[in-house]
Amino acid sequence: MAITLASPSAAGEEPMAAMNTTPLIDVMLVLLIMFIITIPIQTHKVGIDLPGQARKLPMNAPDPIKNKLTIDSADTIRWNGTAVDRLTLRRILNQTQAMAVEPELQFEPAADARYLMVDEVLADIRRSGVTNMGFVGNERYRDF
Repeated sequence: MAITLASPSAAGEEPMAAMNTTPLIDVMLVLLIMFIITIPIQTHKVGIDLPGQARKLPMNAPDPIKNKLTIDSADTIRWNGTAVDRLTLRRILNQTQAMAVEPELQFEPAADARYLMVDEVLADIRRSGVTNMGFVGNERYRDF
């Protein structure tokens, strides 16, 4: 870094001290270019089914069945409104997997349900092989 000092003139002016910032700017630009060059190229893709042509359902296809699974604050598991235990839930989930068309499972745990119970039920759902599942009621947990 160079500092330029002007000699005082006869008029009584003070010496002028100004730092030369050109080398600093040059180094910063070189570092910026090196940083841009070394950023890894993003090679991952996210598969999204975008709406395009409407899929035509066969005329004899039944309406999709929707099953609702809820857990309330007392840790009661309900399948379409009927209270069931975990063993019965596993049997029901296995029966729905044996159907020709997999029904949609709508899972709605209460906000004050115990995490352990919700986690165990999710593990049962995963073990049964359910692929058509959605969480219901998440909009109440959004930040304001």
